[in-house]
Amino acid sequence: MAKDPYEALGVARGATEAEIRSAYRKLAKRYHPDMNPGDKAAEERFKEASAAHTLLSDTEKRARYDRGEIDASGQEQGFGGFGGGGARYGSSPFGGGGTAGGQGFGSGEDFSDIFSELFGRSRSSGGGGATRPMRGQDQSYRLRVDFLDAVRGATQRLTLPDGRSLEVKVPAGIEDGQTMRLKGQGGPGMNGGPAGDALIEIQVAPHKLFRREGRDIHVEVPVTLAEAVLGGKITVPTPSGDVTVNVPKHSDSGTRLRLRGKGVAARGSHAAGDQYVTLKLVAGTVDAELEAALREWADRHVAYDPRRDLVD
Repeated sequence: MAKDPYEALGVARGATEAEIRSAYRKLAKRYHPDMNPGDKAAEERFKEASAAHTLLSDTEKRARYDRGEIDASGQEQGFGGFGGGGARYGSSPFGGGGTAGGQGFGSGEDFSDIFSELFGRSRSSGGGGATRPMRGQDQSYRLRVDFLDAVRGATQRLTLPDGRSLEVKVPAGIEDGQTMRLKGQGGPGMNGGPAGDALIEIQVAPHKLFRREGRDIHVEVPVTLAEAVLGGKITVPTPSGDVTVNVPKHSDSGTRLRLRGKGVAARGSHAAGDQYVTLKLVAGTVDAELEAALREWADRHVAYDPRRDLVD
């Protein structure tokens, strides 16, 4: 049984001629076999939309359908396809069967006019269609990139659903959510037209140590009580490798150190970012000697309250 034409086009029963025409144009462009080679589901959807448009674009047939005199395929109701007046309108406008012309819009325009606009077909005086080159469709993909590869730049391979693979050169400093355009790597062109582009949305994986803000990199580094109080040199990781950093004497948990140029690499008009190292005080192994020293210190500094600002 043919599908209800209003449902097939996605319009209400009270839709205007312009709304019906617009709905059909969108569906025809999306599901046309030339745009979906080998896709049987798209072909069937295109045929449904074409049949629905054929019926609803004819004022008389639409009125008869609305009154229940004919069914969605144009058959007379109650005759089961036998008897007079039972021409079917369920065929594609490109094949034998139903007529392709619809006079309901008052313009005398038929399907060839619609496809001339949608797909670049120009009508000749003899009714035939000369085709012009058409650019292929852009195709969208997602590529998950390691955090450090996004910061430093890298080359990755993206395997496409059709089995092809693309070599994607990820530029240094690319951000999560940015889209790369690979010219000519999308859908194939038609009638000698150029291929479309591949649009690659980058998804940057989080890192267990580093966090990015703009072009700056942030990292939290643990230090011992002795390193914080007495100061000293420690090793700190950066995207470009480990570096030695001097911890100032009397540092505290939360002290932040700045490493110039150790953030996201410079690129184009963007200067290199910085890396910020936040110190995190850790107690580590506590023995009796440390306990005794701290107890003596605490007894001599009973007036010091680090939480005084928390009390109103």
